[in-house]
Amino acid sequence: MPLAPANQAQLIRSSQKDEFYRSLLRNSANEACQSVAGSKHWLDWRREVELLSDLAYYGLTTLSGYQTLGEEYVGIVQVDPSRRQIPSRARRCLFVLCHAFVPYLLEKALVCLENELEGGLEARRRQAASGAWSLERWLRRAAQSAVGLLTERQRKACQPAVFVIQQSLALLHRLHVALFYVSSSFYHMSKRAAGIGYLCVTGPNADDSSIRRSYRLLGCVSFLQLLVTLSLQLNNLRQRQRARQEWQLYRSLSPRHPASSASAPRPARCILCLEARRNSTCTPCGHLFCWECIAEWCNTKAECPLCREKFLPHRLVFLRNYS
Repeated sequence: MPLAPANQAQLIRSSQKDEFYRSLLRNSANEACQSVAGSKHWLDWRREVELLSDLAYYGLTTLSGYQTLGEEYVGIVQVDPSRRQIPSRARRCLFVLCHAFVPYLLEKALVCLENELEGGLEARRRQAASGAWSLERWLRRAAQSAVGLLTERQRKACQPAVFVIQQSLALLHRLHVALFYVSSSFYHMSKRAAGIGYLCVTGPNADDSSIRRSYRLLGCVSFLQLLVTLSLQLNNLRQRQRARQEWQLYRSLSPRHPASSASAPRPARCILCLEARRNSTCTPCGHLFCWECIAEWCNTKAECPLCREKFLPHRLVFLRNYS
């Protein structure tokens, strides 16, 4: 009996299960790295630790020719475009590369390009702190070479490009999801690039046709919502860019007092980066950190690094005009 293609609900449930187990592996790796290397080095290498966790998960499952935990949970198997055999090792490697490494590389490249276009001191400080062999330092050098060919006027004109690229990638992802709801072919763009589909091995489902019709309706609604969102994004792009420029101008202000005042106190230090505190931010328990440091910390642990009091990230208070 031929196997039926997996429907949208099975693919989504499989992806949710995989994301759950990947999060468990990431959290365990982050806790181990923080315990061994300390909070400062863990904050610097958090994305790399998560990347290695994802590569380990897919290396032990997809690359080894086994089902992932999510695929095993719903009873589906990977197949190549012919629907007659499992994907080749080259296809599986391409999927893992596109699914785990390409988003990481794209994020790093956009951040480096944005810092170089803005020409802020923060980019120079991080470059001096990063290792000579790090990927981020290599990407920053490439961005410096590219931006160095531009004039000051061209650089200012290109500053909105990074924001536009980021918004375009988000809209492209939503467009791909809406297309998946209609066609039920590929839930991830990485699987579309690798040509990896799915077949259901648990037997025919009596509700399969009704499930597909429901998701097609959801896909049509998603397309309509995407059009509305795109129009709103175009209308608000100028206001967002203006607010972003004002924020970058405020961040560039030095927290240090003029050198003429010999009796001026030394600036307080942030315990996370061990440098002069910039853009002071207060937690609900009253401790002060750099905005960038505590925001990065809260992405993984919603607690104070000093007293371990739990709090939600939106309760952080940015202290304006605080020296």
